Amino acid sequence: MEQKEFEILIEELRALPKESEWIEFKKNNYNPQTIGEYISALSNSACLENKEFSYLVFGIEDNTHQITGTSFKPKAEKIGNQEMENWLATQLEPKIDFKIIESEINDKSIVVFQIDATLNRPVSFKGISYIRVGSYKKKLKDHPEKESKIWQKVKNIVFEKEYAIRNI
Repeated sequence: MEQKEFEILIEELRALPKESEWIEFKKNNYNPQTIGEYISALSNSACLENKEFSYLVFGIEDNTHQITGTSFKPKAEKIGNQEMENWLATQLEPKIDFKIIESEINDKSIVVFQIDATLNRPVSFKGISYIRVGSYKKKLKDHPEKESKIWQKVKNIVFEKEYAIRNI
């Protein structure tokens, strides 16, 4: 992602009135287990909200959406002997794509996890599926109506009407 595209994305996300089912802002709280749970929740919620992506953004204050910066460097983090990105990817089922984008705005570090919406079933992390209810992360099993809607979306996808390649 080019710097200008990154800046536009951050401004669009900051312009939202508050966190939602498909966007989470963090300052520096970067526990790998929690990140994995958020990836599951945000991917599942993006599906329900008809979004192509969801976002976990570090370096932006939750309430004011001010850029505070972060000391989190996910590409340098390791879990055991594995890079954190690989460790997270191996714990997700089904395997979904997510990108980690590290950049700066006004000399303040910002990290964005851009997470694909699930397409064919709920995403779980370490065997547990999560969902967002408003701005809260919850276990999907406690919200069967939302899980049912994810499965119903899968049934309504017509392959021939989908994009072959996006953003061309």
